[in-house]
Amino acid sequence: MRVPVSWLREFVDAPESLSPDELHAALVRVGLEEETVHTFGLEGPIVVGRVLEFVDEPQSNGKTIRWCQVDVGESGPRGIVCGAHNFVVGDKVVVTLPGSILPGPFPIAARKTYGHVSDGMIASARELGLGDEHDGILRLAELGLDPEVGADALPILGLDDWAVEVNITPDRGYALSIRGIAREYSHATGAAFRDPALAAPLPEGAAGRPEESNPVTVTLSDNAPVRGNEGCSLFVTRVVRGVDPTRHTPAWMISRLALAGIRSISLVVDISNYVMIELGQPLHAYDLDAIRGGITVRRARKGERLTTLDDQDRALDAEDLLITDEAGPIGLAGVMGGARTENSPSTTNILIEAANFDPVSIARTARRHKLPSEASKRFERGVDPAVAEASAARAVELLVELAGGVAVPDVWRVGSLTPREPIILPGTFANSIVGADFSDSETVDALTAIGAKVSATPDGYSVTPPTWRPDLRDKADLAEEVARIVGYDRIPAVLPIAPPGRGLTREQGMRRAASQMLAANGFTEVLAYPFASKRETSLIGETVPAVELANPLDGAAPYLRTSLIPGLIAIAQRNLSRGLVNLSLFEQGTVFLPSNAVPADGGALPAGDARPSDAVLEELNSTIPRQPLRIATLLLGDVIPKQPGSPAIAAGLPDVLDAARMIAAALGSTVTIKRGTVQGLHPGRTAIVSTAGEQIGFAGELLPSLALELDLPRRVAVVELDLDVLIRLAPRETASSPIAVFPAATQDVSMIVGEDVPAGDVLAEFIAGAGELLENAVLVDDYRGAGLDSGSKSLTFALRFRAADRTLTAAEATEAKLAGVASAAKKFGVVVRE
Repeated sequence: MRVPVSWLREFVDAPESLSPDELHAALVRVGLEEETVHTFGLEGPIVVGRVLEFVDEPQSNGKTIRWCQVDVGESGPRGIVCGAHNFVVGDKVVVTLPGSILPGPFPIAARKTYGHVSDGMIASARELGLGDEHDGILRLAELGLDPEVGADALPILGLDDWAVEVNITPDRGYALSIRGIAREYSHATGAAFRDPALAAPLPEGAAGRPEESNPVTVTLSDNAPVRGNEGCSLFVTRVVRGVDPTRHTPAWMISRLALAGIRSISLVVDISNYVMIELGQPLHAYDLDAIRGGITVRRARKGERLTTLDDQDRALDAEDLLITDEAGPIGLAGVMGGARTENSPSTTNILIEAANFDPVSIARTARRHKLPSEASKRFERGVDPAVAEASAARAVELLVELAGGVAVPDVWRVGSLTPREPIILPGTFANSIVGADFSDSETVDALTAIGAKVSATPDGYSVTPPTWRPDLRDKADLAEEVARIVGYDRIPAVLPIAPPGRGLTREQGMRRAASQMLAANGFTEVLAYPFASKRETSLIGETVPAVELANPLDGAAPYLRTSLIPGLIAIAQRNLSRGLVNLSLFEQGTVFLPSNAVPADGGALPAGDARPSDAVLEELNSTIPRQPLRIATLLLGDVIPKQPGSPAIAAGLPDVLDAARMIAAALGSTVTIKRGTVQGLHPGRTAIVSTAGEQIGFAGELLPSLALELDLPRRVAVVELDLDVLIRLAPRETASSPIAVFPAATQDVSMIVGEDVPAGDVLAEFIAGAGELLENAVLVDDYRGAGLDSGSKSLTFALRFRAADRTLTAAEATEAKLAGVASAAKKFGVVVRE
């Protein structure tokens, strides 16, 4: 919200010396957020000039310039070159003299051009920041101005004004007006506030005239209310006849609207925008003669279309609230009017609409049509229904004063105001929830200052919120207002004492341990977006139906991810494009898998604000996608860089298998590796990862063709594990291994087995048979070739034996080794290779 200070001073006693910083500081004290300061960016001398004479001079480039003599109140005229032709001798104009600065910044200096020395510049409206008009210069007579030649033009045009911008949170829609900001400034400083809504000239005895006397009858017909609320609760109309369509918007209004962020369009439209900014009530001005029959406020019908003021033909939805006449829609209620009834250069009779619409309905329409507007922004947050008649009266006053119209004294109102229900505020509640010590008088004064009606009760207060504060709904809201108005500085700074905790839960500790293990071993944690394209949902791993978003942030990624790998691939692509060729990445996060549950009746919620039953909530919760926690890594490039005398070692399957083992070890578990096949991974370099007999994920290298398609190196290794399952199957308590004090005995064993027997199965059986003396066993070689029968392979394991209470002899180690071989031979028919 932009607040021109001259406008603010009309409704609150702000000192003339008030600076932007002081105004921002005052508004911050009552909870508004400071943004920036807006000015026209002009520096003088910028004065009023009168054109004494000019000569048209055609140029070789086909352009005709005017060599003008302009009186600027000095001893003699100044010669100025001008490219515009919309002025005549005697016109008063705005002259920027050498040394002045225009927005940009664009400094003005005397310079030679078109064979003359131009001693200044005659300015257009756009060059002064008053609008977009740049086809000709600004003629002061068009603005109804006849100032003295040589006078400073900035105060005459309102260009010496400035505005502060504050951010308005969605619950404080009343502050989207000068009226609301002036009230807040009064709260912050104690300055006297004058409510402009009370100053509007309402005709005596004319309010609420019978509808049959209205030249345009109004009917409220909402057959599809949203949340049980009618789309329109109040519709006020006024009529002004005999408006002069040739009248121009005065300079003071143009400058104020420009500072408020609204461009000048025409006098009638500018007046409706001016009143909206001033009082917070969006208005719409119809060409009365273009309306066919009466007006009906209703929902759209199937197949209806509307051409809005931006010349866009829009297909309407059955939930759209419309303003219609007998010929069809003439406006999207609370969002934008229709082109058929807009004001034209021939419009002389005006119908003013000031209505109150349901915030939810307006918000949905604006988003559905991607049509945000200043009006919809206010209706979405809630507009004061009690200000509608005053706003219409203010618009009528300005149309009479500035456009020469004649007001029809009648005020027609359809609908009614719903009185606010009082809120019971216990006497000590504000102090207990805020932690401050507010006196009874401070509480009452604060609530009265915001416009509430306060009456005492035996246990506290009965508070009726003002009509412009729909956000005040319960006693907690009132307590917050007391703290805000009395002052946040009254809230003591007390450091709370944290209760003794139990530390991390088992699951939290294990999730953290898994990440810390990878980070400690050189992996970099990343966070990828949880959104994916259709192809990414089936790029790697098992193809499952993906959850599609109804309103995705990115149309190219409308699905929720089913795997972490595509996100890691996207991050790897981004890093590779920046020259980082050796990557070790990991992510811990959720994936989204569809639920098979289907709610009865489509999961319909009860109408209005009624709470759904526990059974309905349980049924709806069962349809929420499953979100298992997973952990995944990606490696590419060199895992060990090239060094003098040592070649680089590229990352591959062994490295991601090690990552899987590290994750399991961090949780006190072990994993079993078996060869397998996974979509998108190399069939000969893919493994299935299991623990306690349950599959928890996969590891492998991307298909070279897929890596090439993704602009990645030929070898990219990945692993993805279901961390939830791994945590569930991990030991409840992880025992620490004692420090070994006796030496180990190391041996190797090579066993011949069929090629179709997984090495992991052989190793697991060998470990089970070798007994507790076997401390570690690692596969170090998988040989297939000469010296072996067809269909066989030789697996070599490095073994380490140790006893906790003595030094093992070679015979004891050999005996344990042979026990393991015997167990593997019994199950898989292995033969020791000599």
